[in-house]
Amino acid sequence: MRRTMYGKAFAPEYRGSLEDLSVNASLEEVLAKAVEQQQRAELAGSALDAAHAGLAVAEASRRLGRVAEADRAWKASYRAAREAGDQGAMAWAVWSGGTLARQRGELALARRWLGIAADLAERGGDVVARGYSLAGLAETGRIQGDYEAVGALHEQLLAEARRRGEARHTVWALEGIAQMHRNSGSYDTALAMFEEAAEIAGKADDARGHAWALRGIADVLSLKGGTGRALELLSEAEGTCRRMKLVSALAYNHKMRGNVLFRAGRYAEAEECYRGALAEFEEMAEPRGAALARLGLVKSRARLGHDRAATAAELDDLHRTLGRIGLLHAREMVEAARAELGLAPAGARPAA
Repeated sequence: MRRTMYGKAFAPEYRGSLEDLSVNASLEEVLAKAVEQQQRAELAGSALDAAHAGLAVAEASRRLGRVAEADRAWKASYRAAREAGDQGAMAWAVWSGGTLARQRGELALARRWLGIAADLAERGGDVVARGYSLAGLAETGRIQGDYEAVGALHEQLLAEARRRGEARHTVWALEGIAQMHRNSGSYDTALAMFEEAAEIAGKADDARGHAWALRGIADVLSLKGGTGRALELLSEAEGTCRRMKLVSALAYNHKMRGNVLFRAGRYAEAEECYRGALAEFEEMAEPRGAALARLGLVKSRARLGHDRAATAAELDDLHRTLGRIGLLHAREMVEAARAELGLAPAGARPAA
């Protein structure tokens, strides 16, 4: 029995005069206050305050799916932090840029920026910024499918978060490790870790972490045949995403609903969910999510009688797209879809 005592979740990316903002604050509220503070800091000539406000603008914009605004904001935050000579603030800005790059599917660039952020944070003595940057590196590697490289880092960050009683980071690490177990077929272990993450997030009032944990629980329950309960959990998580305007998380929630319905053989409903998720991902320029939604859409259409040759061609195109994004397991994902649909492997078909 773990006896770690966790405090309330907090958002260290809201800094300076914005540090009192709740981790559960509406992103529109965060953005409005951050823009106001940024303008005030620039008029007062306070570079550090401008850097802090710019970081909050960047993060709120990123989570709202406004990638162009987020890109401008993190760069402005970095310039202000550099003017102030604060390496910790510089690290936070570059961390935001790396996180945005990952969201946009630029995984190699994400690793570069996050590595620079970790180095800046270490030199600036900002332990939290360094932890977030290392977590970003770990998550990027996990998304790519490089579990061997980042599994130990996830475990290290989980141990550090538990030791410090940081609920939000503990929840993040648990969810990441659980996802790797789920993808490796260890469903019971994954379910236990997602459930622990949900419990910690609930007690710490971390609504975002709780919503992601519910999505993970729903995924595993669906794999074990629990369709009804999975859909209930996704509806609960969707309410949180809508309330906080977590645009990206909402799109991934809709994609997962498509997964659950597809596994249950409800292909027409699944197709509708995947189509909606695809539109959401495309609107926020998130290519990884869009490709995964497309994969579900192709599979659903195939089950509904779509032309087999056209399906095979779409899967070939998806393989190239996922490979360009940098997902190391792209071939396995697409080959699994081919096998599931009774299509010949790519190398076994005559050349077009």
